[in-house]
Amino acid sequence: PFFAAMAQPGKPVSPADMAPSAGATQSLNFEPFQEVKDELVQVSQAPVNESYGRLDYHEECEEGVNEQINIELTISYVYHALHAFADRDNVGLPGFAAWFKNESDEERNHAQLLVDFQNKRGGRVKLHTLVSPETEFANDVKGDALYMMELVLSLEKLNFHKLRLLHDIACKHDDAEMADFLEGQLLAPQSRSVKEVAEYVSQLRRVGKGLGVYEFDKQLAALVPAPAAA
Repeated sequence: PFFAAMAQPGKPVSPADMAPSAGATQSLNFEPFQEVKDELVQVSQAPVNESYGRLDYHEECEEGVNEQINIELTISYVYHALHAFADRDNVGLPGFAAWFKNESDEERNHAQLLVDFQNKRGGRVKLHTLVSPETEFANDVKGDALYMMELVLSLEKLNFHKLRLLHDIACKHDDAEMADFLEGQLLAPQSRSVKEVAEYVSQLRRVGKGLGVYEFDKQLAALVPAPAAA
């Protein structure tokens, strides 16, 4: 035993008694040059067109990240179309236009986070063709503002669902880093966005299609961060 002498009352403990046994010493030794041999062979033989740093990154995870990049960019595209519509002189919703532009930028930033993660893990980024969004969002029944905000809420909820599916893939392959990245960088902010937009939908349903939308537009404009100075 490691400290066997200490269990015997009255017997002095010598330095020899304090030393671990030969078997214990051997089990604690870390021999990096011995253990790294297999990895060194793989690194030295890696083709020049493949990642040298890829480690425990499953192909299904890589494909899922590329799909989510495309989802984020597509939603950004839709929000930019909403921005362009709200900014028309015959629509006249500058607060909505600025907010949609900010949301479009945010979705593109999320795509960039995924691009950076893909490269860090040794994956290959593959960008897909984006589907052209609609450009007309007028709605005589609900009003333009409520119709557009309900569309945003639907997209935010769909995006949250897609992120949950990607998180499931990470957990399926025991990719702790990918799961942590998704939880902290994307899922938590996405959940907050769903709550925020849901409240906007509730408020727009209360104010109707007239003066209330004008006041809501001014309040929405105040929430948009000021552009950075050039």
